[in-house]
Amino acid sequence: MILRSLLFVPANSWRMIKRSVKEKTDAIILDLEDSVPIGEKETARWFIKDFLEDLRGKPVDQSIFVRVNSVGTGLLSDDLEFIVQRGLDGVVLPKTESSEDIKRTVRIIEDLEANRGIDKRIFLIPLIESARGIANLKEISASNGRVIAISFGAADFLRDLGKSYVELSDNQYELLYPRSIISITARANDQLAIDTPFLGLIIDKDGLKREAEAASKLGFKGKFAVHPSHIEIINKVFTPTEKEVEEAKGIIKAYEEAVSKGLGATTYAGRMIDEVHYKQAKKTLELINQIKKKEGKM
Repeated sequence: MILRSLLFVPANSWRMIKRSVKEKTDAIILDLEDSVPIGEKETARWFIKDFLEDLRGKPVDQSIFVRVNSVGTGLLSDDLEFIVQRGLDGVVLPKTESSEDIKRTVRIIEDLEANRGIDKRIFLIPLIESARGIANLKEISASNGRVIAISFGAADFLRDLGKSYVELSDNQYELLYPRSIISITARANDQLAIDTPFLGLIIDKDGLKREAEAASKLGFKGKFAVHPSHIEIINKVFTPTEKEVEEAKGIIKAYEEAVSKGLGATTYAGRMIDEVHYKQAKKTLELINQIKKKEGKM
């Protein structure tokens, strides 16, 4: 699954939900949590249910996820009762702090899938937003095979530390450790790492680009978006450039020629390359081919 950009859409707005399928995002996240006041949760659940039923049999370019309310709110079971339908690709579980949060959510989903005859597996993306979540990250990541990605929510994480995101330093060094450990842990379990929504001004496109590029360098494969105008920038940052693709092709060709001659390493563009570089180059081409296929360019 390609998850470069994941757009949050308030689930209490039918107009925004319907419009979201026209966006060039890889995934839509219908939000039942922060963007929906407590008095509108029920309405938002019905909107999601109706939306998923309306999508049945229709081609959709995006993966469809729902951010439910956290385990601790007591609202999770009601959320899942409405949203576990055909057409749902996955659930984003906010404020995940333990493997038990994942296991409890999976048990409810499994029962609903069985009762409703849903044979397509619904995935999970835990959202790490606290010190406890970071401390238990290894267990969370390895808790269940439905977990396909680990995501980061910087605003609530900073709040948990007694800090405010508006006081975030320019180089964001306060977030280096949680970002690093999320990326590393996700990779260790063959999962994607998804970065926090941009906390700056919506119009600050340069700031968004810098933040996305920094996350990419740390190994993240995608980023949450809180506004449609962020999608294009995020997609571009997490898509291999033409230069990277051409370099990958060159590395593959050079290495395969070396192997055919009985060599285990060779040079390309003045640099030593071996099997590690070859495997990385193959992954780059696999990713760009998946993106082109998704965008109808193959």
